[in-house]
Amino acid sequence: MYNGKTLFSQVMDFLPWKTFHRIVDRYHGNHRVRTLTCVEQFRSMAFAQLTYRESLRDIEACLSAQQSKLYHMGFRQPVSRSTLADANQRRDWRIYADFAQQLITQARKLYAADSFGVQMSDTVYALDATTIDLCLSVFPWAPFRSAKAAIKLHTLLDLRGSIPSFIHISDGKLHDVNVLDHLIPEAGAFYIMDRGYLDFERLYALAQTGAFFVTRAKSNMDARRLYSAPTDRSTGLICDQTIVLNGYYASKRYPQHLRRIRFKDPETGKTLVFLTNHFELPALTVCSLYKSRWQVELFFKWIKQNLRIKRFYGTSENAVKSQIWIAVSVYVLIAIIKKKLQLDVTLHTLLQILSVTIFEKIELTQAVTSTPPNQKQPMCYKQLNLFDF
Repeated sequence: MYNGKTLFSQVMDFLPWKTFHRIVDRYHGNHRVRTLTCVEQFRSMAFAQLTYRESLRDIEACLSAQQSKLYHMGFRQPVSRSTLADANQRRDWRIYADFAQQLITQARKLYAADSFGVQMSDTVYALDATTIDLCLSVFPWAPFRSAKAAIKLHTLLDLRGSIPSFIHISDGKLHDVNVLDHLIPEAGAFYIMDRGYLDFERLYALAQTGAFFVTRAKSNMDARRLYSAPTDRSTGLICDQTIVLNGYYASKRYPQHLRRIRFKDPETGKTLVFLTNHFELPALTVCSLYKSRWQVELFFKWIKQNLRIKRFYGTSENAVKSQIWIAVSVYVLIAIIKKKLQLDVTLHTLLQILSVTIFEKIELTQAVTSTPPNQKQPMCYKQLNLFDF
């Protein structure tokens, strides 16, 4: 029988706590804090994410029901909802943002050799944003429309392992294309974007760093063809052209040549026009790269369904950002555990198992694989009889 740590403690052991303490010291997170340190706040919020808690009262009730196990889970004393609410409001959210970036760096190394459906050795990112609707009267700091509030999660997703390498949280009014100003492009990497990011000045700045992009052209784009490459129309390719922009301002903002690929999807019959600054990849590979952009949509769907980022435990900007970054940390942590332990289950399944067994004292691999514990076989001794009859 396993008499060691609870599953929650085993999960938390995968976190680099020394790095976390250095980040807390950098932002003076525990300055004049007597109860509920930043570590305990993170554990409380991570517990809420792992077990689908809906409110602070819910967190308090569930942890209070297991007081005998709290000390071994990393809590010095029971967690009060008022204390946790104050911590979410006052502790700098950048602590958890920087910690999430450390976990992201660790996870990307683990998934660097994974495939995402396209045979390429270069790093490929998908850039997109999702909107989380809020109540304007409760969240007045996040204006979106006249009677509605919202925040946006601008995410740059590494398609190998579906690990978010960059996240920017803004109010709902910020247009998606503006997040390109916050990116630090990586030379040689591919950035896959939809038409919302078609800004020739920003794309030219991205290309000047040695990075490549794949996006879709707008229907009113003014450009002229310089020459065409041969294509096989049986594959769905209509044309593969090198073009130059015609418009006065557009040609000033992007003075170099572009590659335009027109492709008819055989499944939907829809004609798509792609733009890229890479001229050596096969045209069908460029089309496949854009198709793989759908992974970022699946990422948004997954975190909205499996993590608590649509209902918040606090109403201040600091509380909302802290909760989102801790949710991202939990997502990346689950991905790290899956990879390190070589678990043959999906992230959704792993999270579901943890949600109902978080207080159990059972080995993590045993809980996930559902293998019965090893039963010790009775030892067989060849013992002589004491009496001969």
